[in-house]
Amino acid sequence: MSLRQSLARHSLPGPEDIFRTVLPNGITILTRTNQTSPSVAFSGYLPAGSVFDPREKLGLAAFTAAALMRGTAYRSFQEIYDDLETAGASLGFSASTHTVGFGGRSLAEDLPMMLKLLAECLLQPVFPAEQVERLRSQAMTSFAIRAQDTAEMASLTFDEILFAGHPYALPEEGYTETVAAIRREDLTAFHQRHYGPRGLVFSVAGAVTPQQVVDQVAEALGSWTNPDQPVEPVLPEVHPLSAPVRRHLFIPGKTQIDLVLGSLGPKRTDADYQSASLGNNILGQFGMMGRIGDIVREKSGLAYSASTNLNGSRAAGSWEFAAGVAPENLDRVIELMMAEVSRFTCEPVSREELDDSQSSYIGGLPLSLESNAGVSRAILNIERYQLGLDYLLNYASMIEKITPEQILETAQRYLNPAQFVTISAGPQPTEV
Repeated sequence: MSLRQSLARHSLPGPEDIFRTVLPNGITILTRTNQTSPSVAFSGYLPAGSVFDPREKLGLAAFTAAALMRGTAYRSFQEIYDDLETAGASLGFSASTHTVGFGGRSLAEDLPMMLKLLAECLLQPVFPAEQVERLRSQAMTSFAIRAQDTAEMASLTFDEILFAGHPYALPEEGYTETVAAIRREDLTAFHQRHYGPRGLVFSVAGAVTPQQVVDQVAEALGSWTNPDQPVEPVLPEVHPLSAPVRRHLFIPGKTQIDLVLGSLGPKRTDADYQSASLGNNILGQFGMMGRIGDIVREKSGLAYSASTNLNGSRAAGSWEFAAGVAPENLDRVIELMMAEVSRFTCEPVSREELDDSQSSYIGGLPLSLESNAGVSRAILNIERYQLGLDYLLNYASMIEKITPEQILETAQRYLNPAQFVTISAGPQPTEV
């Protein structure tokens, strides 16, 4: 390990300064003190995501999360935002497949006020009818926009096919018809059943001591109980496709085609996730979007954009290649991408490529932790994926140990063209 990495390691959060406490009602609290800043940032989640949605009312979890700050038993929608603005603070909620997440920031002296507001939103939302209809209207507008967004529609269809029969196949925000079927009573019932302290994780970084955080969270949320709060269901395994799938979505009035192709990837907790991540960086992230960007965009001039993305979640993952292309270039771009996949699964990456990506990963870690918000999110994800409190301290050595041969083996495990999904959306492709 270099001197620079050694010095950075001493400033990284670890077991010596990440304090973890579990309250009697099941809330997990993670704290890292930073007295050089007068502020605090916090983030958290609880298990109330779209995995609990009835299929006919898909989007219920996201709708409920969006409505939490629209009024509580003690404050109206306007009063909530007036109080936040007066304090120069922020608070927000969002839903994903597994969880409802939240995050905020304030001065350290305002953390008790923020926790009181957080508790009101989590425990005592009232879902005002007018605000519910306003949110529904906004959702309908977003669905109309989504239907005309070639990149969004290609990605949505890609997930539907790759994860067919699994919750990951469905958009957390739902569809027009499912959100139209949701009533205010559904929000109330979903909240009463699925919101509770079990599985809630709260992470804070900034100018507070661990004991202050524990005391303040306990005062705000320590008496919260919900004996009927259900356990999150065990999700089924996702199996690779038995044959490749290719589909084009015609969206009239467009001039560009957006392309998404790829296959299943590792879960975030899989042993080969980091070698896949480094491989993905080499393929389509580093510099001018890696090898894919170089061959498709820079050398061939066939795409407006080209990159790759690795999505590792709790139950499954995806390894995706994306590009924005002119209709006459679609087939050629797919050919070039598949040729690069073939090369990537036959030859180890070069030592120079790997060294560059490893240096980028290791050098980028301290930068991502410069803010309290970055620290709060990082230690929250350590808890989310059970990575261990020494994860950040060991990160550099873990990345440095990955070899070209490991990346090749990982690529061969996941990047099988016979299991690829290829989705394009936009105008009809044309022959050159």
